[in-house]
Amino acid sequence: YFSLDTPPTLESILNEPEDEDEPFILEDTCLLNTENIDAHSCETSSLASSDSGDLETNATVHGSVLRRNVLKGISAQIVSAAVRLLTVSNVIAVGTSHGLALYILISDQNQALRLCLGTTATGAEYGAVSALSINHDCTRLLCGFAKGQITMWDLANGKLLRTITDAHPPGTAILHVKFTDHPALAVCNDSGGSVFELSFRRVMGMRTCESRCLFSGSKGEVCCVEPLHAGPELKDHPITHYSLLAMASLTKILLIGLKPSLKVWMTFPYGKTDPASVPLLAWQFVAVQKTINPVLAFCRGDTIHFLLVKKDESGIIHVIKQRQLLLNCDLISLSWINPRTLVLMDSTEKLRVVDRPSQEELETVDMAELQLVYNSSHFKSLATGGNVSQALALVGEKTCYQSVCSYAGQIMYLGTKSVHIMTLRNWRERVDYLLKQEKFMEALSLAWSLHEGTAKAVLGLFADPAKRKGVVADKMVEILLQYVDRSLKKCPEQGKIQVMEQHFQDMVPVMVDYCLLLQRTDLLFNQIYPRLVENSVARGVFLESLEPYILSERIGCLTAAVMRDLLSYFQENGMMDSVEGCLVHMDITNLDIQQVVQMCWDNQLYDAMIYVFNSGMNDYISPMEHVVMGNKLLVYISCCLAGRAYPLGDIPEDLVPQVKNQVFEFLIRLHSVEAAQEEEVYPYIRTLLHFDTREFLNVLALTFEDFKNDKQALEYQQRIVDILLKIMVDNSDFTPSQVGCLFTFLARQLAKPDNTLFVNRKLFDQVLEFLCSPDDDSRHTERQQVLLELLQVGGVVQFDEERLLELAEKAEFYQICEFMYDKKHLYNKIVDCYLKDPLRKEELFNYIHNILSMPGYSSEEKQLVWVKALQHIKDDYLAFQFLKCLLNPREGLNPQTVLRLGPDLHELLVDLLCQFSPQQVTAFLKTSQDYRLEEAIQITEKHKLHEATAYLLEKKGNVQGAFEVLRLVQKTGQEDPCYPIILSCVFHEQDVLIFLFPVLHFSLSLCVCTSIFCHSQALWFPLLEAMMSPQKLLKGADTKHTSDALKELTMKVLNSMSSFIAPPAIIQRILQDPVYGKGKLAELQGLILGMLETFNYEQTLLETTTNLLNSDLHWSLSHLRKAVSRGLHPRQYHCNICLQQYKRRQESEEEIIIFSCGHLYHCQCLQRKEVGVLSERQYSWSCYKCTSNQGSRPADRPSAESSRSRSTSLAQVKKLSIWSWYMMQMWTFVMHIRNKSSCLATLDAQQTQAWDHFRTLYRGPSRVRLTFKSFLSILTVLKC
Repeated sequence: YFSLDTPPTLESILNEPEDEDEPFILEDTCLLNTENIDAHSCETSSLASSDSGDLETNATVHGSVLRRNVLKGISAQIVSAAVRLLTVSNVIAVGTSHGLALYILISDQNQALRLCLGTTATGAEYGAVSALSINHDCTRLLCGFAKGQITMWDLANGKLLRTITDAHPPGTAILHVKFTDHPALAVCNDSGGSVFELSFRRVMGMRTCESRCLFSGSKGEVCCVEPLHAGPELKDHPITHYSLLAMASLTKILLIGLKPSLKVWMTFPYGKTDPASVPLLAWQFVAVQKTINPVLAFCRGDTIHFLLVKKDESGIIHVIKQRQLLLNCDLISLSWINPRTLVLMDSTEKLRVVDRPSQEELETVDMAELQLVYNSSHFKSLATGGNVSQALALVGEKTCYQSVCSYAGQIMYLGTKSVHIMTLRNWRERVDYLLKQEKFMEALSLAWSLHEGTAKAVLGLFADPAKRKGVVADKMVEILLQYVDRSLKKCPEQGKIQVMEQHFQDMVPVMVDYCLLLQRTDLLFNQIYPRLVENSVARGVFLESLEPYILSERIGCLTAAVMRDLLSYFQENGMMDSVEGCLVHMDITNLDIQQVVQMCWDNQLYDAMIYVFNSGMNDYISPMEHVVMGNKLLVYISCCLAGRAYPLGDIPEDLVPQVKNQVFEFLIRLHSVEAAQEEEVYPYIRTLLHFDTREFLNVLALTFEDFKNDKQALEYQQRIVDILLKIMVDNSDFTPSQVGCLFTFLARQLAKPDNTLFVNRKLFDQVLEFLCSPDDDSRHTERQQVLLELLQVGGVVQFDEERLLELAEKAEFYQICEFMYDKKHLYNKIVDCYLKDPLRKEELFNYIHNILSMPGYSSEEKQLVWVKALQHIKDDYLAFQFLKCLLNPREGLNPQTVLRLGPDLHELLVDLLCQFSPQQVTAFLKTSQDYRLEEAIQITEKHKLHEATAYLLEKKGNVQGAFEVLRLVQKTGQEDPCYPIILSCVFHEQDVLIFLFPVLHFSLSLCVCTSIFCHSQALWFPLLEAMMSPQKLLKGADTKHTSDALKELTMKVLNSMSSFIAPPAIIQRILQDPVYGKGKLAELQGLILGMLETFNYEQTLLETTTNLLNSDLHWSLSHLRKAVSRGLHPRQYHCNICLQQYKRRQESEEEIIIFSCGHLYHCQCLQRKEVGVLSERQYSWSCYKCTSNQGSRPADRPSAESSRSRSTSLAQVKKLSIWSWYMMQMWTFVMHIRNKSSCLATLDAQQTQAWDHFRTLYRGPSRVRLTFKSFLSILTVLKC
């Protein structure tokens, strides 16, 4: 917000540059709270909605908000009078193009003309009326004219009081003239964009007018002004004493106070907007946070801004920016119709009614038929010769300021042939408007929003919530009854029954919904239902529609007649599931209990029957005695013991202890009520155990949780446990799993700290003997799992651990043994458990790996497991699998970090890999680093894995040895172990490429990498010999395929070695070979042509690269010359060291040094600071200030020689030709890169300095884009 303690002056604003991008932030910390209190919840709704579909009470329907009337009396005079503008207060004044003002009393129903102010002669002199304004008591009328004159009229007698001709510069039209709330003060705005204050006085019977310029159009045209007007009820508001005036220019909003003295309160720029958009202003007093303050709405384009003006307790004025409103249209009119609602008109002449707090658009009205009158001619000042700016003329194309007037909740729009007045409809009218169109659902939705207070633009409704709801509820009852009658009348009398059902299914739920929202079930069942009963289809749809409301408990009680019809209808249509669902959600106290129970028995509605017994008769035992329901009975018992009603709800608190005791007494009954002689004891518990032992025991466990301080309940608990033991132990009717569930349940109960149960420990021993019986092989896995679960829940404390372990080993319960060993931390013995268990034997290695690699185990425990594992490894393949699982690197695990294993184990794994998986040896050697090279080489040589041996030799640094091993693979002599394989390939005409290509590829890579550092023929010629020797043995036509394959491989070797060996040496070696030397020229043609093709390619590459380098170097040096030889402009005209003007010292021509950074120095000052380096009788300078800012003082440099290699002089000094120095350095560099004698290109310090300067000063795009490293790599290739 802005405080008025230090406001900007009007002169300062006039002198501001007109910058539309000027940043402006106007915020207040209470902004959000202001909007939240001032706004209702923001619902979104469409203006058009259908008359069918499901009810959505959250979607607000607004209906028709505006009432539109035509003032026929005024409209009849518009055409003849050529009316072009109007203003409204308690009276209406219109202006004509003939310079006349017409006065009409608004209270006159006939709208008869009262006064005609002015004459046609005056109109011919002054031009058309361009602006009108009526003061607050409707006694004076101000008229502005197109040629700049202003007149004041007395509305009581039509007398001309003043004619003002000198209030503003001549030659400009009056765009606006406005009375303020001060009776002797007005403002006017002319087509020059200036704003003037008009002060009216009467001295000695003489009427005068004094004019004062508030804003000059030379600083930006103002095209709209709006003073703040307060009604009689707000005349004492603290803000009204300042006579606020808002002015809208083409770039910003200005808010000024005219009283007691002229002050500028704030300015607000629009930002970027369409130049053709019209600036708009509108004031309104709004209630915000229980106080009423003025709010200014302004916009230009599609965004409306709001400024709240308030005065705090200390007397300081604050201007607070509130939430803006963003639309998707260009606005030409902005009006308040009440403190919460805006009426906007866009450039397509459509009215938009918008609720400001929620920013929701309520209605859109097309006003195109009005043919709105625009004020373009006055903004173009056509009557005075059109002397206005192009910007103002562009805005004037859409201006209609004088055609739209608002007053006391009414907005008038002037058209070419009529005047339309817009007012808000009251709430009843809005609802009735929808009813006339038979939009009952929209009418009900609108009425409900009025009932809840969420409707927008509400007029004529009580503010008190109770009165409001009462009035609207009566209206909604009326609408509902009309809706019922309409649904019956509009029902199709003929056609399919489905059509009739769909008709009522669309309407009946709406009736039920709104009756329940109004809490008027009496209306639903006593008035609406009797009307619907007349139609059988409507009756059925109504009864069916009640079900979801009953299930959701929105309806809890039905009348006797409706309940009877509902049950009979569902029973007739076989909808018994619906009957059961409805019964358990309803109050059944008014039903015939006997009839309902009989219906439930007949149709097996057990849930409903239980609910009737419990809720209707408070009987919780009869359902258990007479109903056999399986799982349903188990759930019912669980609910009763937990204090929950079945199937939903809670048992009354005063009945909970009684119900629990009754259920326990029922369970522990020795016999049933009608027991036969052969019935076993405790039939109810026995039945539940046989049905689902685990679930029944879970129910008891949950119930026992509540038995802590209840003495009687604890007695029931012990009694039930004794009965369970008596029934299940030593009873062959129960499986080991069921017996195990019982003792698991007991172990959990005994493990509790507050346990009060007593169980004989011998029973646990007896169960242990039963489960671990070695003579019974049936259900071995089941018995082991039961015992394991019993131990895991704490049952281990009930057994002798030594005895338990002994029985488990005899029964081969290895998981039980593992559990006991794990508890004792004997992990090495668990290895035996895995080995003996056939189901988990394959998991042993994973278990050992986890023990050795995971934290949490001591080194002694890991060592014992390691020793135990090695004891069981007897054959090589098992050792291979074990070591592979243990030592092969895995993601996320690193055994060496927790267990240090020596290199002998890794070498053992290499040996085993050579035996069982030789293809993985090289991969393992590359990933593992824990073996010794010499031992690994011996192992691979022993197993004749040449590729792995070559890799190890290369890793050791013996490249020549690695090459000899690979050459041995390719050699076809008798001593070569691969010789039989090659011969086999020859005789069977198999593809030699499949065998030799991988080895040859590795050999070529090795030779290429080695040749870069050592240009020796010792690698390439043996490899060539290895490929050419086997061809001597190939004779006859049947070996053609193998010969061609070997020649193809030979060509690959020649193409690769031609980059490192001179071509004459290669050709001489080929001609010496018997295969090629004694043959025909055609046999050598392929080899020689291939070498020549490679030579031509490399020669072309060399020439092209050289040309590119030369061209790029020339282009770059030319740009560098321009950059270095250009003139330099100093930042200051004084030395940056001594701070003296350089003009004062003229001792020599060479004393001034200017750097490219703009700093200027005296030569002697730089010498004193030691920033110059003497090199070959010339100085190389560096900027002292830039060097100091980088944190390196000149005195801190090591030496002149090292400084020469790092520092760079960018100065232009007459003694030193920097261009010559650069050319010298770059020429040395170019000569160096063309020298073919050295293997690798290197640069000395001076050349590196030149290259760095070259790249620093020139940063444009290079056509080659080669870096220094790219030069070196290209030179290497060219040299090779």
